[in-house]
Amino acid sequence: MSQALPEPSARLGIGKVLDELRPDFPELTLSKLRYLEQEGLVEPERTASGYRKYSYADVERLRFVLRMQKERFWPLGHIRQVLDEIDRGVLPDLADDDVAWFVPEVTVSSADGMPTAATFSEGQGATRLSRDELLEAADIDAETLEAIEEFQLIRRRPQQRYYSRDDLLIASLVGKMATLGIEPRHLRGFRAAADREVSLLEQAVPSASRTNPNAAATLAELAATLVRLHTVLVRNELRGS
Repeated sequence: MSQALPEPSARLGIGKVLDELRPDFPELTLSKLRYLEQEGLVEPERTASGYRKYSYADVERLRFVLRMQKERFWPLGHIRQVLDEIDRGVLPDLADDDVAWFVPEVTVSSADGMPTAATFSEGQGATRLSRDELLEAADIDAETLEAIEEFQLIRRRPQQRYYSRDDLLIASLVGKMATLGIEPRHLRGFRAAADREVSLLEQAVPSASRTNPNAAATLAELAATLVRLHTVLVRNELRGS
């Protein structure tokens, strides 16, 4: 069962922000988040008691800062200048940095080439693409991406600016299918089927238990087995048709 997306007005404490960003930036600490605030790169709201409250726009702003530091080695002064331009409505030209994005592959390590537990346990990495970067890397047009999002093949939180590694892979695969005559609108059933499969997996391994490494490994193994079964069922039907 898919989780409800948070409201645009939702606010997160600094600990939750750390949880949001750490999968992509494992070395991130609370001290680093506070330092970025002191440097004026983000300005979270403060409660009457002085606690920081971040919006999802703040989280994406921090993600941009960390990404530019890690992937492009920008100094904070340059990042601040770019953010100031964005705040004024000026979209900076990032082409001079010559960053190329490549479509990732689905991880497989089994002899038969089918997905394994590693497919479902690997991290997203630090990949965060702008809309234009996604269109270029996935080799699709804006109309195709709009259809992909309309039929929820790609889901993003309100105010989320960047696309993930999996978003890139989905866009690339759907774009390839479009060239073969299957349009995004034909794939709406895939989203419904994926949600049903996730619901089944959540019943088997409740989310509350996934902090346990054994439970997480079981979930990944179940997911891989489910996808392998689906693959064999489709293959068998095609061979018999």
